[in-house]
Amino acid sequence: MKGIMITAPTSGSGKTTVTMGIIRALSNMGLDICGFKTGPDYIDTSFIRQASGKEAGNLDMHLQGELGIKQSLGLGEGECCVIEGAMGYFDGIYNTYENSSFHIAKTLNINAILVYTPQREMFSAVPKIKGMAGFPGSTIKGVILNRVSEKTFRLLKDPIESFTGLHVLGFVPEISDIELESRHLGLVQSSEIGDINCRIQKAADIIKQNIDLRLLVRLMEDIKTLPVDYPSKRKIKAAVARDKAFSFYYRENLNLLCRCCDVEFFSPLTDTKLPHCDLLYLGGGYPEVFKDELALNASMLASIKNFADKGGCIFAEGGGLIYLMDHIEDCKTVGVFPGEAMMTDKLQRFGYIDIKLKKDCMLGKAGDRLTGHEFHKSITITENTNTVYDIKKTKADKSWSCGYKYKNVLAGYPHISFLGNRNSFLSMLDYVDKRKVESECI
Repeated sequence: MKGIMITAPTSGSGKTTVTMGIIRALSNMGLDICGFKTGPDYIDTSFIRQASGKEAGNLDMHLQGELGIKQSLGLGEGECCVIEGAMGYFDGIYNTYENSSFHIAKTLNINAILVYTPQREMFSAVPKIKGMAGFPGSTIKGVILNRVSEKTFRLLKDPIESFTGLHVLGFVPEISDIELESRHLGLVQSSEIGDINCRIQKAADIIKQNIDLRLLVRLMEDIKTLPVDYPSKRKIKAAVARDKAFSFYYRENLNLLCRCCDVEFFSPLTDTKLPHCDLLYLGGGYPEVFKDELALNASMLASIKNFADKGGCIFAEGGGLIYLMDHIEDCKTVGVFPGEAMMTDKLQRFGYIDIKLKKDCMLGKAGDRLTGHEFHKSITITENTNTVYDIKKTKADKSWSCGYKYKNVLAGYPHISFLGNRNSFLSMLDYVDKRKVESECI
């Protein structure tokens, strides 16, 4: 597979719109193209999926490890890939470049294109771009000027190329009706934007008109990928909640689950009851945004509560946890855990974490360690202080506890990648298998 990374000096530079446009434009040219996102983001991958028509993956050193990111690349469905970088090119864990787009591009030897949006500057942009491209190990080979006029592009093109040695591939003018709206955890989901395909196609048309796509393709390099060593298939039926309220899943997690189990997707918003299953996977998302609709589906709430009470296995992350509380603010939810989830006006947890299991659970034995990620504005108000996870913010001093158990239910704010926590994934399957045997013996 050949690939290239689209990056920027900072967040909010328009990378997602440019990446979507490039992917769709290349696809329209007949290239077999797929997409990826560096970092733990779920929302941007949904836009990349819309642009390519194929599932999009994450590349994350902390969550997956170097082996895992090469395996994730191996899951890509295309001869070429476009990778959208997270945040700024050098922004990694804490105050380092570890796990940054730069780190990943350097590790995988992937050329990068810098999306640069001038901020009330002209020639001052040149040394800034030169500094990023000249940093030891940088793989930046070209520049796209974003949110500029054709006149500004022509004024900056020659100086950038002359002083930096980089290719200036073109420009994207500022067009408000293709910009994507934001919400408290990032962009509004692609599934909630009715004209998303029209916006992507408009971005693609602009890209085709103003960007040298043939040069971009020539700058793509071969990427070393690795196949996933899948565990043996289990006789486990897994139900996965997936709709507008629950959409935060890593493609790699769903891929492993589908290869190892019989998976059925369902909607807590619109389906009336939980499908027959041995394992229920409640991922993250925006249950707080759709709390009124979730509360109105009383038969689904009762079905999941009954499943938990009878000893059914449930693994819940992020939004899945708050859905299992008695209430999300003023709306009734499942009620597996006593208490309520409340929204706040600021991020409560944000970033990479290291997890140590305090006791035996679905994900492993007491003392086992996992890598994860948290990103939420909600808090849970509960009298249950008997937590399962000891958590430390990666490369920082902050620590806290999280994770709640009820019978065979395990729920917490952390999200994990099964590629980077392979033993925990196998432990979960073993746990479900054992519970099935115990149920059959009763």
